[in-house]
Amino acid sequence: MGTSHRPAARVICLDAAHRVLLLRWRDPFDGRLLWELPGGGIEPGESPLAAARRELAEETGLDPAAVLDLSVAVARDVRWNGKRYTGTELFFLAQYAEERPPLVRTGLLPDEEASLDTHAWIAWSDLDSHPEPVEPPQLLSVLGDLMPEGPWRESVEGPRRDTG
Repeated sequence: MGTSHRPAARVICLDAAHRVLLLRWRDPFDGRLLWELPGGGIEPGESPLAAARRELAEETGLDPAAVLDLSVAVARDVRWNGKRYTGTELFFLAQYAEERPPLVRTGLLPDEEASLDTHAWIAWSDLDSHPEPVEPPQLLSVLGDLMPEGPWRESVEGPRRDTG
């Protein structure tokens, strides 16, 4: 299995109830299922933010203007379609005012459409206990880095101790 790296950007989408949007892909190589955030490769000459917004619109139809210009670098090591992808990807945050905004798949390429199985808005508190693999495994921690004052703060940092 070959190893490669391509610059990529992903988006953590939060709905009004702080659910996280995950897409479930079926690997065309071995049929393995993978839950992952919307996102993908950065095209030559494209900024990471522009790539995140473009990929979000293509894969979900959600408003790309909601993607904030704030990112966290995340080390990745993922197997997909017979290849191993390693390297750093940038993760962005988008927040939506409604609960479970509907998705539209009209921007997918034919191979993406064949591989995208389903999607789900997952409660942030269920990310660490999801029954199927979620990429990246440290997603809750990445969310805490992007939005440290969110309701997940204690889950990411651990309980605060009274020192007084």
